[in-house]
Amino acid sequence: MLEAYIQAYNDAVFETDKQTALNVVNRALQDGFSAEDIVFKLVIPAVEQMMAFIEQDPDANLAQHFMTAQIAADVTEKMLEKFSKPPEMIGRVVIGAAYGDLHSLGKRIVSGCLKSLMVDVVDLGSNVSAERFVDAAVAEQAQVIAISAMMVHTAIGENGSLKVRALLKERGLEGRIKLAVGGAPYRFDPELYLKVGADAWAADGVNAAKTIVELIREVKP
Repeated sequence: MLEAYIQAYNDAVFETDKQTALNVVNRALQDGFSAEDIVFKLVIPAVEQMMAFIEQDPDANLAQHFMTAQIAADVTEKMLEKFSKPPEMIGRVVIGAAYGDLHSLGKRIVSGCLKSLMVDVVDLGSNVSAERFVDAAVAEQAQVIAISAMMVHTAIGENGSLKVRALLKERGLEGRIKLAVGGAPYRFDPELYLKVGADAWAADGVNAAKTIVELIREVKP
């Protein structure tokens, strides 16, 4: 019976039908499946399937990315309240848009996917200073700082990732906190992440979650 729910949930996510996805989850709960089953056997595999789909088709619809992430995040947050015991989180990330950048869609996609993958997300919002990124990462004991930039000048600006890297180095934090970046400028220049001092980048919001999880595991083997 679980296979039928998996198929129904995947179909709903593919069609970006949030209400149907939630209905599938509620029926599964009524039929006796646990909240843990729903997160680990429905939600996470669906996100991973979307990641694989996007790797094969980089031009996949952005709205589908967003809705997959939002559905996954919403379902996961509801199910976490029903877990028999608090789940063990993989790690924590501090995320935000670079200083001077007010775009938030890519960041929201990343956050949604990360939550469904059992990563604790601290979202600092948009127009975030380098100092605030680093201070928050230290205060929250995060393993990764993730910075979104949708414009070239915010990607390479002196108050963006370059300054975050400088602050991490200055405070002796480079071994404890990794730096990930993403956004349109990095797709146009795949080597740009190196120029701004980042440890990694991702071409889209969904695969950014996968990249961040890998960085967390480098810090927390």
